[in-house]
Amino acid sequence: MTPQTLAGAARHAIEVRKSRFIAQAAAAATPEAAAEFIAHCADPDARHNCWAWRVGARYRFHDANEPAGTAGRPILMAIDSQGLDQVAVVVTRFYGGIKLGAGGLARAYGGCAAECLRQAPRVALVERLRLRVAAGFDAVGAVHQLLAAHAGTRLHERCAADGIEVEVELPADRRAGFEQALRDSTRGHARVSVVGEPG
Repeated sequence: MTPQTLAGAARHAIEVRKSRFIAQAAAAATPEAAAEFIAHCADPDARHNCWAWRVGARYRFHDANEPAGTAGRPILMAIDSQGLDQVAVVVTRFYGGIKLGAGGLARAYGGCAAECLRQAPRVALVERLRLRVAAGFDAVGAVHQLLAAHAGTRLHERCAADGIEVEVELPADRRAGFEQALRDSTRGHARVSVVGEPG
């Protein structure tokens, strides 16, 4: 099954025995983006701004002064149980004066996060690849046309001594088709390398 992330931000609130729980979720492609989202959502007037995020194999969670294991981990479990990736969730709690106990806290944090994610718009998480294309000046039109045909994006373009160098990004599963079409249209004169690897 293709992993999914969120297509937009989401918010959900519940009340449990006079405590108010507010979940906010959004896509986060990097740990830094997740940290920014968490900092943005944390309410300074609340004692408990609990959170979790997952980006591929990396993840973090935080209980924010709640008993260990009652907040951050249930939020992370809500992310994982719905097959989501590159997602951050913050659940803010305003204490209502009635203690919920460890089980009650875990159910409230996890349940609020899970419902927020269930309601959130989703999109398939497509792996994208950065490539560098070197071609003659006469191939500029072909490169641009093939890029559009393979759902690619032109990031940078510069003139070199013998032609152009274009840095592009496209879905990883479109790479082979893009390279073959490029070879065909330039009679094998274009060179393609992955950005960050030897060309």
